[in-house]
Amino acid sequence: MAKFSDYKIIIEKHSNGYVAYPMGGPGILVAHGDTHEEAKESVLQAMRDHVELYGNESLILNED
Repeated sequence: MAKFSDYKIIIEKHSNGYVAYPMGGPGILVAHGDTHEEAKESVLQAMRDHVELYGNESLILNED
């Protein structure tokens, strides 16, 4: 099983805050925050919630 540390987290600055998402994961998982750190923590929480709902295998890295 992939660990969250196996993911590269992309954080983009926008005019109204920051958007973060894990690169290479299945589906779409996006989070936001007013600061860089808030966006990072928000996407990590979203990943934890996703695993809790769909199981450990739901966030396997694409090996392409």
